[in-house]
Amino acid sequence: MAQDDYAIHVPVLLEELLEWLQPVPGKVYVDGTLGLGGHTWAILERSSPTGRVIGFEWDVDAVDSGCDLSVYGDRFTLVQASYADLIGELGQRGISAVDGLIADLGVSSLQLDRMDRGFSFRMDSVLDMRMDRRRPVTAATLLAQVSEEQLADILYYYGEERQARRIARYLVEARREEPITTTARLASIVAAAVPRKYHPAKIHVATKVFQALRIAVNGELENLNRLLETAPQVLVRGGKIGIITFHSLEDRIVKQAFQRNPAYRMVGRRPIEPSGQEIQRNPRARSAKLRVAERI
Repeated sequence: MAQDDYAIHVPVLLEELLEWLQPVPGKVYVDGTLGLGGHTWAILERSSPTGRVIGFEWDVDAVDSGCDLSVYGDRFTLVQASYADLIGELGQRGISAVDGLIADLGVSSLQLDRMDRGFSFRMDSVLDMRMDRRRPVTAATLLAQVSEEQLADILYYYGEERQARRIARYLVEARREEPITTTARLASIVAAAVPRKYHPAKIHVATKVFQALRIAVNGELENLNRLLETAPQVLVRGGKIGIITFHSLEDRIVKQAFQRNPAYRMVGRRPIEPSGQEIQRNPRARSAKLRVAERI
């Protein structure tokens, strides 16, 4: 792959992640969130000529649109599944130990920019939000089925939305008139529900609601907990695990898992954050945090 091809898909906190992972030839690594392939590409390059990467990705669109990693032959293995299924999927491929594991928990540019995915309120589209389209429940389905109390809990716990109960009430009232099936209608209902004085200054008022629904639809926090609990079963002693998060819920889960699980030794007390230069190049990196732990 040419360097120009890779430059299109520059991933977040790449150099910082590579500094801690230290990929070398002959080792096996897992990229739990392959996405468009930028992190995996870099690991394969750094661990040339014999390093391997097992890339997990449950979004078929990302697999089809990402870097062409076939040039690395059997050094790269694609697993079309969630990283939550780490142990089973590696076992099926005869892999019992890996030397490093990474996961970038952010929503990809591909997902945000595709109208048919429904991840963003920046364009009107069908309210889907599934990262794996084989999953049966969309955001529209969820909004139609859950009770007002359940919806308020989803918004509060997954979105840390202080206006959760008020927004839930507005959404339930609105769905009685007509199903909420588009991103524009959802965003407009949320904007109407939240008093103007409580609208955030720097982000859209519906940002946390979209985050909460996406997390609920995809079971993201459950999957993250499962990954953190099972990763020590395959990480070799001294192997590193690096997780990039984009909001406080995820970061807290990672931090607590690294502190609580005796199989981990957290590297550094504070998370690693992107430089001002990186944020200038890629504004979506501004909320990224990287935490690293060593398998002991």
